[in-house]
Amino acid sequence: MSSDEVARLVCVGEALIDLVATERGAALSEAATFVRAAGGAPANVAVGAARLGVRTAFLGKVGADPFGDHLVSTLAAAGVDTSMVTRDAQARTGLAFVSRAPDGEREFLFYRSPSADQRLRTDEVDGGRVARAEVLHFGSLGLAVSPAREATLHAASVAGRAGALRSLDVNLRLDGWRSDGEARRAVLAAAAASEVVKVSEGELDFLAGGKDAAAVRTLISGSTRLLVVTEGAAGAGYHLVTQDGLATGHVPGFAVDALDTTGAGDAFVAGLLTGMLLDRAALVDPAALEGVLRRANACGAIATTRLGAIPALPTAGELAAFLAAVSTSA
Repeated sequence: MSSDEVARLVCVGEALIDLVATERGAALSEAATFVRAAGGAPANVAVGAARLGVRTAFLGKVGADPFGDHLVSTLAAAGVDTSMVTRDAQARTGLAFVSRAPDGEREFLFYRSPSADQRLRTDEVDGGRVARAEVLHFGSLGLAVSPAREATLHAASVAGRAGALRSLDVNLRLDGWRSDGEARRAVLAAAAASEVVKVSEGELDFLAGGKDAAAVRTLISGSTRLLVVTEGAAGAGYHLVTQDGLATGHVPGFAVDALDTTGAGDAFVAGLLTGMLLDRAALVDPAALEGVLRRANACGAIATTRLGAIPALPTAGELAAFLAAVSTSA
């Protein structure tokens, strides 16, 4: 995608280098060797959406270093517009060490004190281009410290005033925050200012003190029109504000031989947002939304069958083939 094309989706936040332990099941304290992979949840979503055929741009900051070069070239090679990526000569590109337990779950250790992505400033946000997007997506990690917090919220505000959907993936990493309380307050405020919010069951419990209807009502407030609660291989639940009230349902996942859950949540979000761009009725019609969530579940399932985050994100052709195969076998 060239910088003169209007991006339908703009992803704001961190692009990091994941250093993934090669020994499956080893804790970070025990792992001896690591492989480099481009990562950062908003960057992963940008690549995932581009692979699914949506014009996408990434807004963020990386270091003026070889790791920053790798991130920019990886995004560009996937078709993501990187013209809103700035470089920082004073701070390095962030690192995240990752290990995988035998069940595919991950342990993270961030090296960001501060990293370049945390130093994104409000004056580095191209408000004109953000305002032309149909969806502005961000995660909670970009809200943990200043000035990235203010830059992220500014981008979301610009998008909201222009009539774009604002999408928040909570994707909570508490070791990036000064306290649990600060994280809870900031994420709840960002959720209330976003039309689409995605959480895991554990994140819902952390933010709202439970997983029941009362907890859901805590997250369905302000601008929020759709709350999606992911349940891993079991699929995803949804709570959609409609003219007739709150529509609630569940869309089952797909049974696959999971190898690595890294990037599965980001693949799900890419599938969700691109599906909503293809069918805007998903924000008003539960039946349409369930079709979009089935697509998102498929993206997440495909991603678990491959190692890494960005390498695991499916293309539009791979998604279509997967859905055709499961439809045939049903």
